[in-house]
Amino acid sequence: MKTKLRNTFLILVSALALSACQTSVSQNQATQNINAPVAKVILDSDGDGVPDELDQCPSTPYNVVIDERGCPIAGIGVGLKMEYRAFFAKGSSELSKEYQLELDKVAKKLQEYDTATMRIEGHASTDEVSAVDAVLQPNALSRNRALIVKNYLIMQHQIDPDRLSIASYGAEQPIAPSDTEEGKSMNRRVYGLAQEP
Repeated sequence: MKTKLRNTFLILVSALALSACQTSVSQNQATQNINAPVAKVILDSDGDGVPDELDQCPSTPYNVVIDERGCPIAGIGVGLKMEYRAFFAKGSSELSKEYQLELDKVAKKLQEYDTATMRIEGHASTDEVSAVDAVLQPNALSRNRALIVKNYLIMQHQIDPDRLSIASYGAEQPIAPSDTEEGKSMNRRVYGLAQEP
């Protein structure tokens, strides 16, 4: 009987000891912090190239020149600085619908800033300018491209012609190598800069 009582006592003590160990282990697990890597998403809501967390002007309009803070560049006396780009089919000076829509946005800003002016540059690719053209009609195609943009602003949006200046460069100022079709298509362009003096 003594042995039986002693065995029961030992089992009871062992059970209590084991339950105490389990409790302390589960408490340890409950308070333990796990450092798991977290993926960080970088948002740029207005698409200006400056992440939202750094962007001090979070709703910058499309095609506006910005500074490193994501704000439109505006120095002393400068209220508008806006770039415009249009690309053309080989040998053509026809302004496609998508570039007309972008030009409508520029016109709206020119109307808003009534002292702003715009310089419009016409360019061509090397495969559009022949030796005969270079002698008889230098820069004719690039000039026509610049004129089509200027005339669109005058006729469609009543922008004063005195506020618009053009320059034509032919194939003299490429922005891409002319040894590929893609490069040539990038050089068939108009570049415009609208700004307030």
